[in-house]
Amino acid sequence: MLKQFFIICSGSDTDILEHCSKGEQNKYAGIGATVFFTAVMAFIAASYALYTVFDNLVAAIGFGFVWGLLIFNLDRYIVSTIKKTGNVIDELIQASPRIILAVIIAVVIAKPLELKIFEKEINQVLLEQKNDLTLANKDQIAQQYTPKIESLKSDITALQAEIDGKETEVNTLYDTYIAEAEGREGTMLLGKGPVYEEKRNKHDALLVELQQLKETNKAKIISAEAQIVQLQGNYDTQVITSQPIIDNFDGLMARVNALGSLPWLPSFFIFLLFLAIETSPIFAKLLSPRGEYDIKLQENESDLKTWAQQSSHQRSVLLNADNIINDRVYGDISTEEELYAYKKKMAGELLKKQQESFYKKQTRIL
Repeated sequence: MLKQFFIICSGSDTDILEHCSKGEQNKYAGIGATVFFTAVMAFIAASYALYTVFDNLVAAIGFGFVWGLLIFNLDRYIVSTIKKTGNVIDELIQASPRIILAVIIAVVIAKPLELKIFEKEINQVLLEQKNDLTLANKDQIAQQYTPKIESLKSDITALQAEIDGKETEVNTLYDTYIAEAEGREGTMLLGKGPVYEEKRNKHDALLVELQQLKETNKAKIISAEAQIVQLQGNYDTQVITSQPIIDNFDGLMARVNALGSLPWLPSFFIFLLFLAIETSPIFAKLLSPRGEYDIKLQENESDLKTWAQQSSHQRSVLLNADNIINDRVYGDISTEEELYAYKKKMAGELLKKQQESFYKKQTRIL
């Protein structure tokens, strides 16, 4: 049963192969097994690749199964269409397009499996890329908020400096009128005289201005600090919101690019392995000697071709004979007077009916 299944996979004519030797049947069973297991590898590779894209096991297996059937059908067609003619050059020429197609299929099959084989190394590369993207993302978002935050901090510093300057002036005036009262400066007279009152009044007026300035600037500082807090909150929110996008940066294209950053030699050897697997049915058939199956197949094709040529020739002869007979029959009939008279009579009646119809039509018009 298994041998018969692999023979079907090889694309050979089972009716012809049944009458061939066991060795010939085993040869094509081996070719069919290679075709089948190549399709199985294609199914596994496509399922893994699609799972990295859709992240859905059922969908990945479904599409992978369809892809495996497609590769199976292509390989089976490729092997079955290579005819053993005994001429190596002719066989290579007819196999060259199929070899190119096999190379393309090998690339498609090998790449997803390379991604799975080097998954740990790829994950490490992706982790480094994600970290770089995270830092770059924070810098880019910071460029949107940092200038505003720095401007508000600068405004807060300026407002606070204005308060500090005014407090310095008030403190200076305070020291001045106290020194005047104590007789250490100014008039050098001890006591609260007119000069003391003047300096005291000036200090009190500036103190009122300081209180008003503090209230105004403090309100502005509180507002600016609230804006800074809001901007920092917006920055943190945007960083948190955009982080899942970076965390999900592990799709098929990202993994292929990460694989490209790894040393190429191991990946190349894996590609050669799958190339050998994919092209093995073709080269197995090319390298195998012309066997009993090939001879019988060519004989059947030759019989069919001969039968088609004979049928075409017979149809041509039959057509020529039929034309000759028809010419003779109609030639003999054309000389009979009875047939001539009958046809003349019928033509006359037809002309009369046409004339009557024309007359009636013209009468209706008038």
